[in-house]
Amino acid sequence: MPPLNTIYSEEELVLLLKQQSRDAFNYLYKNYSAVLYGVILKVISDQETSNDVLQEVFVKIWTNIGQYNAQKGRIYTWMINIARNAAIDKLRSKGEIMKGKIHSDGAIVDNLQEGFLTEQATDTIGLRKMVANLKPEHEVIVSLAYFKGFTLDEISKTLEIPLGTVKTRMRSAIGQLREIFSS
Repeated sequence: MPPLNTIYSEEELVLLLKQQSRDAFNYLYKNYSAVLYGVILKVISDQETSNDVLQEVFVKIWTNIGQYNAQKGRIYTWMINIARNAAIDKLRSKGEIMKGKIHSDGAIVDNLQEGFLTEQATDTIGLRKMVANLKPEHEVIVSLAYFKGFTLDEISKTLEIPLGTVKTRMRSAIGQLREIFSS
């Protein structure tokens, strides 16, 4: 085990990870787990599920480090994309969608106590139900933007679709929501 104050450069860290160094992996976990957990928690908002996803993310990093290409970006960015995608995949899974619905319906009082007044206000006017009536490709974009706080650029990167497509779908979704809301 390396000394506690060991610092790796990004290049050294990637090289050691590709060599399956457990010390490098421990260093990676120690230095990046909190950031990746924050990314996951922003998408999922359930601590227990977020912890499970974090463990899955580190397994993916460990097993897929050979696919990392330094010419395409920093390892930090690569890991954040893995974390976001894993969190979104978890939300898309059938069991988590049901769990999320149960949580959001029963959590209105908790949301007020935790200071989520904006989310409470959108639930009061039934916005989540309206969004649920959109086409799936529109629903995911609106949910990420308005309920999870993602920018359009972050949505583009997370869903791996062009920014122009995200903007077009967002405009279309907003038009549909206007029609639903005015009905």
